[in-house]
Amino acid sequence: MSGTTGGASGGTVIANYGAWESSITSELIVEDSISIGDIAMRGDAVYWSETRPGEDGRSVIAWHSADGLGGDVTPPGYSARTRVHEYGGGAFCVTDDGDGGGSAVYFSNDVDQRIYRQLIGADGSVGAPTPITPAADMRYADGDICARRQVMLCVREDHTSAWRGEAVNAIAAIDLRNGGSRVVVSGRAFYSNPRISPDGTMLAWLSWNHPNMPWDGCELWVGALLDDGGVADARRIAGGVDESIFQPTWSPGGTLHFVSDRTGWWNIYRCTDIAGGAVEPVRVPVSVLDAEFGMPAWVFGLATYGFASEERIVCAYTQGGVWQLGEIDAASGALTPIRMMSNVDIGNLRVGANYAAFITGLPRTPTMLMRWDLADNSGRAIQQTSDALWRLDREHMRSLRDPYDWPQEGVYQIVDVPSNNLTSLPQAIEFSTTGGKTAHGFYYPPTNKGYAAPPGEKPPLIVISHGGPTSAASTALDLRKQFWTSRGFALLDVNYGGSSGYGRAYRQRLNGNWGVVDVDDCVNGAKHLVERGLADGARLIIRGSSAGGFTTLLALTTRDAFSAGASYYGICELEALMRDTHKFESRYLDTLIGAFPEYEERYRERSAINHIDGISAPMIVMQGLDDEIVPPNQAELLVNALRDKGLPVAYLTFAGERHGFRKADSIRRALDAELYFYSQVFGFAPPSADGAVEPPIHIYNLRGRSAR
Repeated sequence: MSGTTGGASGGTVIANYGAWESSITSELIVEDSISIGDIAMRGDAVYWSETRPGEDGRSVIAWHSADGLGGDVTPPGYSARTRVHEYGGGAFCVTDDGDGGGSAVYFSNDVDQRIYRQLIGADGSVGAPTPITPAADMRYADGDICARRQVMLCVREDHTSAWRGEAVNAIAAIDLRNGGSRVVVSGRAFYSNPRISPDGTMLAWLSWNHPNMPWDGCELWVGALLDDGGVADARRIAGGVDESIFQPTWSPGGTLHFVSDRTGWWNIYRCTDIAGGAVEPVRVPVSVLDAEFGMPAWVFGLATYGFASEERIVCAYTQGGVWQLGEIDAASGALTPIRMMSNVDIGNLRVGANYAAFITGLPRTPTMLMRWDLADNSGRAIQQTSDALWRLDREHMRSLRDPYDWPQEGVYQIVDVPSNNLTSLPQAIEFSTTGGKTAHGFYYPPTNKGYAAPPGEKPPLIVISHGGPTSAASTALDLRKQFWTSRGFALLDVNYGGSSGYGRAYRQRLNGNWGVVDVDDCVNGAKHLVERGLADGARLIIRGSSAGGFTTLLALTTRDAFSAGASYYGICELEALMRDTHKFESRYLDTLIGAFPEYEERYRERSAINHIDGISAPMIVMQGLDDEIVPPNQAELLVNALRDKGLPVAYLTFAGERHGFRKADSIRRALDAELYFYSQVFGFAPPSADGAVEPPIHIYNLRGRSAR
């Protein structure tokens, strides 16, 4: 096995790609790291949820006010997470406590899916959770509260009377005084975004039916909100089976706004006459951007714009896969970008009269929760996703001005920090793909200033096929990517046809072609980098999770471009997915593949399990044992077939994990195992710090195989 081959001048060590030592370890990645989810605002306070791998993936609501009060809201033993649509989102909302000065937080608890209330006093004291809804097989999400009526309008998913095996979705009114609930809007397969007008007289919402997903087409409805929480005189405002509506929002003066992709791009519109259904673009048609002000609503509670005043809209939009913050003058339609930093990533924007809050990330700094002062356009971070990264950056940036010395209350002026010794920066690339089309991606070169490869060696390349499949690659710093690049791997994060951020037509390239377009784009992206001399064509790896795992598996079974792969809870048998998956995605394949059984043969053609004879590459497979979206039996079918074929394969299961790993031990073990697996099949010595995987993993059929 090859490894370190000697030293070089200036202290640089010469070592094979993949064998470089890095302080970005799996332990560092999970230590103190979090992911930020929902955001809410009340007055000058920001509330957010964060998932903590170090607490077994518990989701905790935290808060921070301008006067320095704040801390955790959710106590140990509780987790603020809803399972509506299985993916959740919109798990909590905040309102006045009704007693003056304090707040009331309402959240869905993960274990029992009941709604709980917690009171926060004006002095920052936090009360114990009190259940509001009764114990029943019900789930709640995406709530909006009418404080005057003491009622919450929310999406309710009823699993007590599932019809033909499906849960029943509706919009329900929950009495916050006694927890009683009743359905006020029903009859469609799915609902989202119930939003109450500022004067409490109207309710807006989205609905859609099978086989659509909300980004394919959905409808915006408005009805009169009655004193008892009921809804009357409902009328459709916009949308349909071929028009996707995103984020209905009322302006402070009561004008309904929404995002529509009717022009081929998600742009902002407003309804000037609800009774007559008159709709106009917020931006004049000649200046409507080829940009996206929306995104696929995989989870509840997403937002890309909000109102600082009736005339001032603060928004986030993406062009070419990169996000930007801006302001729109509602009267003139003029859009003014707010200059922040290059390659910024923005999510879950919330806007108040004086400030905005949103999730943002940069290629050089981790994702963080920002508070943005709208008066002087200055930003202050109020939460970061990794304390461990600050320690790492201090280690490698001692000579630089250190912006990471967090005050206890957690605020500082954000700056664009120069690259440290280990940070690989994304490079946006375009490349030719099948049918004369162009696809997109972000290329990350191997980066570790302490190491260099032997002359003439080219790096192994990891191609990432993202999930969704309508999601998109992000340019925000992700230590899981830097884990690979700092060890000498090149990396390509592919925004294949079907990805969001490039308009409806690009998104629809995948319709009927899932398993073809995405695979072609991943293969052609890898070939593009090989042709440019940036990757070793004999050491191409593809990895992905969920839908990205589906692409990974098909690339390995129906193409010969890749030499190894990793599937995280990937889909390998489409008929099984169609039978076993949850309601939200149960007809998604009608669009991506075709209606069953009319296209039954296509389902077989696009299922990796039916192409095992075509695979000649080693694989490592990761699977959560509690996954209800991609059940473990799919992974087991694949692994057994690979074992029978005599190919090197490793199979790791994770008890207590669902669709997406949330526990620190799971994330750590999966990364360590994957690196060890590549070292064994490609024949390089893993860095000494990464050489031992505990507990050890077993690679079937490895013995006697010559290293590539």
